[in-house]
Amino acid sequence: MKAMNKFFFGLGMLVVVAAFLALWISLPWQGVVIIAVGLALWMVFTRRGRQTWSVTRVGLSTLRQRIGSSSVVVIGIAGVVGVLVAMLAMSDGFSATLQSAGNDRTAIVLRGGSQAELNSVMDRDSANVVMQAPGVRKDAQGRPTASGEIVVVANLPMKGDPNSDANVPIRGVSDAVWGLRDQVRITQGRKFKPGLRELIVGEGARKQFEGLDVGKELRLAGQTWTVVGVFASGDVLESELWGDTQSVASAYRRGSSVQSITVLLDSPQAFDTFKAALVSDPRIKVDVTTTKEYFGKQSEGLTKVLRIVGIVVGAIMAVGAVFGALNTMFAAIAARSREIATLRAIGFRGIPVVVSVMLETMLLALIGGAIGAGIVWAIFNGYTASTLGANFSQVVFQFKVSPALLWTGLKWALAIGFIGGLFPAVRAARVPVTTALREL
Repeated sequence: MKAMNKFFFGLGMLVVVAAFLALWISLPWQGVVIIAVGLALWMVFTRRGRQTWSVTRVGLSTLRQRIGSSSVVVIGIAGVVGVLVAMLAMSDGFSATLQSAGNDRTAIVLRGGSQAELNSVMDRDSANVVMQAPGVRKDAQGRPTASGEIVVVANLPMKGDPNSDANVPIRGVSDAVWGLRDQVRITQGRKFKPGLRELIVGEGARKQFEGLDVGKELRLAGQTWTVVGVFASGDVLESELWGDTQSVASAYRRGSSVQSITVLLDSPQAFDTFKAALVSDPRIKVDVTTTKEYFGKQSEGLTKVLRIVGIVVGAIMAVGAVFGALNTMFAAIAARSREIATLRAIGFRGIPVVVSVMLETMLLALIGGAIGAGIVWAIFNGYTASTLGANFSQVVFQFKVSPALLWTGLKWALAIGFIGGLFPAVRAARVPVTTALREL
């Protein structure tokens, strides 16, 4: 019978943990505030609550004597939160960098079946069909606001490590690009001149790679190019070098072909008309998307991988942190068994004991979570890194440690504290008073 009771008790505890995690994952911060306020009111205005505060206060007063074991919980949880938030900040930063380059006012056209610009090629006649399609905005001279573009990849040394080359995208753009991408602004130097071997470089690329300051010369495709300007856009375009389409095509022997055509639409509602006209045209076979959708798809794969890796690594570390919390709190309960037995003997029920142990553990978890999240925010928020993107070239992006990610880290910390404190708390409340007194 005892074995059966223990089995059902253990099963019930697992159900409680599973229910808590399911609720906790979906709980917004407002819900946590409501729970905290409700708990505070319960501890102030009810007898059981005041008993809980008394037991909690006594437990907290002994933390100095248990600083070594308590620090295990704090440091372990800080490590979990730090790793988790850093990985998610990397994922969010990469995704935001790509997605911010697109919008619903512009559309990009690739050869049918192409996954990225590097895999696409379109001849001049096909490009003209796209640019003349209905829905494309015309400028004051009646010319379509459209840019036929080429993307090639060059090897440049990373800053601080001249022997380590990385792939850098070079984009050939037409003069219409300034009307298409109004977020791009020159921050140093000037724009390139059509027909010349001149480049402007993104702020991100300039920070990551050697030899991209204004006035520097680069040897690309057997020819000398001059950096004449630096531009900022706040998105993935800052990872690129820009030059005139015809100059890039000539240097890399691409003839009159382009790889993509980006157009400015009359309005976001004109996209359906524009797409329908191209898809139904028998002269061409193309894929048509808004730039918002295109760049969103480009970020999906790596973003998912980074999030999965972060959650898996965080979960593995969280298991270790839970065991650390269990060991610490079981040891604390054993050291305080006479005190707890005495409290129960004079009328303190099990609920104040359980809640006080849980509060102590979750307080330690909250401290650890705050430390881990604070360290990641101080070190990684705005930190610039680069990784390989869809065009097999480096994408420069910044880690984005947002308040939402910090809150996610704290929720993980509190969840670890809940699980790590639940079992010791229940054990403390279930041990018979006479047994606890005899153990000392």
